[in-house]
Amino acid sequence: MLAIILIGVAATYKGDILSFLEGENKTVQVNRNEALADVSFDGTNQVIAINDNKPDFKAKDLTLEKGSWQTFSNLDDLNRVGVANAMLGRELMPTTEREALYVNPTGWKNKKIASGWLYNRCHLIGYQLTGENNNMKNLMTGTRSFNTPGMLTYENEVANYIRKTKNHVRYQVKPLFKGNELVARGVQIQARSIEDNQVQFNVIIFNVEQGVDIDYSTGRSMLK
Repeated sequence: MLAIILIGVAATYKGDILSFLEGENKTVQVNRNEALADVSFDGTNQVIAINDNKPDFKAKDLTLEKGSWQTFSNLDDLNRVGVANAMLGRELMPTTEREALYVNPTGWKNKKIASGWLYNRCHLIGYQLTGENNNMKNLMTGTRSFNTPGMLTYENEVANYIRKTKNHVRYQVKPLFKGNELVARGVQIQARSIEDNQVQFNVIIFNVEQGVDIDYSTGRSMLK
């Protein structure tokens, strides 16, 4: 079983991310060779910082030799998404409004709860960052709170930085599936700005919703 060491409250962020993380969310030390999918939601903290909130990109991952780009993993034999990578820049950002999403990712067993629809079709790399939309390799089933404010908080931080500075950000989103489950337990998002050190984070966002039990094997759910 994965050993987790709580080593303090995450407080290395600024702006929107700080307001989202401050208080209850913790930093967790996780060794690189340990399965991130085995890091469990503790019932309180939907977002945790890992490895002291430092991304683990190598030097070769942080060059601008190829300019701005994005890549998506092929779907696996269960049609699940894999890791998405990008070198984000102003030139990749869309100039048109996003069309409605219609692709159904794995585990899409949506239903209404008191606060609205339980699930969103969640982009690994947000539309505002690269304009990628109805792409099966870029969409996963996620709860409303996982998507907003969860992933959106980090996407906004990166997007606002790029718009303001016209700099670049190395970005990676890794869905965390356990075994053959069709719904990811969460994602690891890590980012680092290239021209300076203003953006730097490495977090897990858990795919949970208050008051709901999710069967990650199928996507079915029931109220607690």
